[in-house]
Amino acid sequence: METPHNKALSAALLRLLRPLVRLLLRNGVSYNGFAELAKWMYADVARKEFGVPGRKQTDSRVSVITGLTRKEVARLKSIDTADDSVAAQQYHRAARVITGWLRDERYTTPRGAPAVLPFDADDSVPSFSELVKRYSGDMTARGILDELLRVGTVERDQDGNIQLRMYAYVPKGNDAGKLHIFGSDVALLIDTLDHNLQETQMPRFQRKVAYDNLPVEALPKLRELTEDKAQVLLQEIDNYLSQQDRDVNPAVQGTGRKHAGIGIYYFEEDTEEK
Repeated sequence: METPHNKALSAALLRLLRPLVRLLLRNGVSYNGFAELAKWMYADVARKEFGVPGRKQTDSRVSVITGLTRKEVARLKSIDTADDSVAAQQYHRAARVITGWLRDERYTTPRGAPAVLPFDADDSVPSFSELVKRYSGDMTARGILDELLRVGTVERDQDGNIQLRMYAYVPKGNDAGKLHIFGSDVALLIDTLDHNLQETQMPRFQRKVAYDNLPVEALPKLRELTEDKAQVLLQEIDNYLSQQDRDVNPAVQGTGRKHAGIGIYYFEEDTEEK
């Protein structure tokens, strides 16, 4: 017999799966393709996170936990999973360039706005090439510029100088980079929700505000408010985190290594007339 807890979990999973299945079908991923990935992940999580302390995790125990046969568990271990490291690398390097442009005083105006930069210049003048070299690793300045121009994050003025149009790097359309964001951001959100379901003493911040009987005409102002207010908050958090991150500030002392931050998203959907 299903318990109230199981019924609530099943209902939550159905709500979660609807937009995911919509995305999969739009991109030509069949049920069989999704099922194979789900089997692999069940086995991988069971193997890595549900072992008995002090004992080696066995295929038999993974089989018991997941409901998969031992033969399937053994087969799944040999499967190579998808790798989006190239897209992830491009996304993170481009994002670091934008962050440096917004935060580093060498590349901002006296008022703190991102400066208009020449593509190249001598060392006495800040340039886009120097910015890329400082913040993107071994990616070429031309490669970063072409990508940022393609997605509309930057533009060139009549003199050929480069100015920042958007305060974030967002890949276009169905690019691999955008799918990387989808995977990483949704995973982090679900991880926070899972943490809060288990942890009552130190829950992570998780809030939303929403109304379900809004006229269409109210949404443009809501989008504008969201972009303006959220961008200010994100930049404030970014300023703090950059001071604490050892990659940015090697002098930072402390123990362990944590990945932490905040994510903000806007949503809207049609509701049924009642």
